[in-house]
Amino acid sequence: MPFSYSRWCVVLMLPGSQAGHSRRVLINYVRRGQGKPLLLVHGLGSSWHTWQTILEPLAAERAVVAIDLPGFGKSPPLAGEVSVQTLAAAVALFLREHDLLGTDAVGSSLGARLVLELARRGEVLGAVVLLGPGGFWVGWERLAFQSSIRMSMQLARTLKFAMPSITAHEWSRSLLLARFSPYARKLAPALVLEEMRSYASARSFEPMLKDFMRGAPLKGSPLGRISKPMVIGWGRLDRICHPRQATRVQQLFPDARLHWFERCGHYPHWDAPEETAQLILETTAD
Repeated sequence: MPFSYSRWCVVLMLPGSQAGHSRRVLINYVRRGQGKPLLLVHGLGSSWHTWQTILEPLAAERAVVAIDLPGFGKSPPLAGEVSVQTLAAAVALFLREHDLLGTDAVGSSLGARLVLELARRGEVLGAVVLLGPGGFWVGWERLAFQSSIRMSMQLARTLKFAMPSITAHEWSRSLLLARFSPYARKLAPALVLEEMRSYASARSFEPMLKDFMRGAPLKGSPLGRISKPMVIGWGRLDRICHPRQATRVQQLFPDARLHWFERCGHYPHWDAPEETAQLILETTAD
């Protein structure tokens, strides 16, 4: 079944806006497969293309909806504040407008942080899988994340016209994504090229990174509050969000189960696609 591409107009009342001052938000998405819906939310700088390594096995059993967050991929940025809170609000309204409230969700990095925020609120999502959620750093970990992400963005923009050649070779893919994946050389050149193009064109990259660095820490949820399955997936070799951060997330969300990807970096869906897809399908099964 071919991918279907769509852009949907929703109306979002941003935090702090006056009554009657609503704003239109366009969210691009792809949908594939049939059955119980499953939402995929990408990380900072990425787009829905980052999920291509696991789309096929997921779509074989689920109706997969992979979105471009506002200001990333083909989705235009929000008018006004760009933050974890406004992006989470945009995703929640997207779900409401598409009759997807209560759907299961998977998030990666920033996307996992957004999914956590929505899961904490309750009634928005069903079962969730969180792959390396960002925002749980302390001390030097915050600066390490910021420098790694910003360096990737700068490389993507500076070398934009040379990226087709750079991503075509195993050695250069390894250098380009060394901090993200220990197996970047094995990734499909088209996937890496699309990721770099997403970084280069992400219009909300800087304001979102600023909020991510300086925003208020995420509030947790007491034991017994979250009734739906919640799994935190973390790569043992993650050099973007260091593995020690996983225990901090679990302390804030004691209802969650922690799953370690033993030989994976920041993106388990790249480094261990079969294991990742299996974890998602098992966690979100009826």
